[in-house]
Amino acid sequence: MDFLESNPTPIFKRDLTFRSPLMNAAGTLGFAPDARAAVKWGDFGAFVTNPISLRPRLPAKAPELIEYPGGFLFHNGLPNPGLSAALKKYARHWADTALPVIVNLMADRPEETARMVRSLEGLENIAAIELGFAPLLATDIILMAVEMSLGELPLIVNLPFEQVLTLGPRVIQLGAAAVSLAAPRGALPKGDAMITGRLFGPSLFPQSLELVRSAVKLGLPVIGGGGVYSQENASAMLEAGASAVQVDTVLWKNGWLRG
Repeated sequence: MDFLESNPTPIFKRDLTFRSPLMNAAGTLGFAPDARAAVKWGDFGAFVTNPISLRPRLPAKAPELIEYPGGFLFHNGLPNPGLSAALKKYARHWADTALPVIVNLMADRPEETARMVRSLEGLENIAAIELGFAPLLATDIILMAVEMSLGELPLIVNLPFEQVLTLGPRVIQLGAAAVSLAAPRGALPKGDAMITGRLFGPSLFPQSLELVRSAVKLGLPVIGGGGVYSQENASAMLEAGASAVQVDTVLWKNGWLRG
């Protein structure tokens, strides 16, 4: 199955369609498409921004990238300029790009998240909002953020692996359009310290594919991701029932493989 040759694919309840069901994952390609990037933009059906918070966030005091067999752990603190500055710098770029834009918001505080969503409604070429959450955030906070963010734009709820099957049905019932898979978290030693962060790499693929299969069996509209390092991987997720597929750190080294 060559998904890059497929017809526009409906993903969301509001009949939003993309030319291709392939998109980047948040945090991989910046805040707007860059023509100078070594990426085949024609392969993509949408562009997902880096996570954006209401207020500016600085990088972690000690960013880390620690490799392990089959992948790596990454900790950077999710730096971003804050929503107001992001809109001033990127809104025109979002409007002018050929790709529909999905804005990823850091949604840990429901009232602030709702304010951010309202600020994005009405902007040109914003196709959807993806809500991301801090690890171990209480379920009721996540549900409140989803409920308060419902509005003009479809919502994608980015959930940790362990919450997709339990919390996924609840966010869809509230009115979210789809669930996407957040990068799982882990810990690795470095010297005398224990470093926690997000996990990436091809070793995640068997776990993420099984999670997609299980989510589809529950009737969840799910955007697959996690360890997708080739077109073969992406096609397997679509064949398992994923509505679309997000590709992450393989894009950093121009390593995306078309079969």
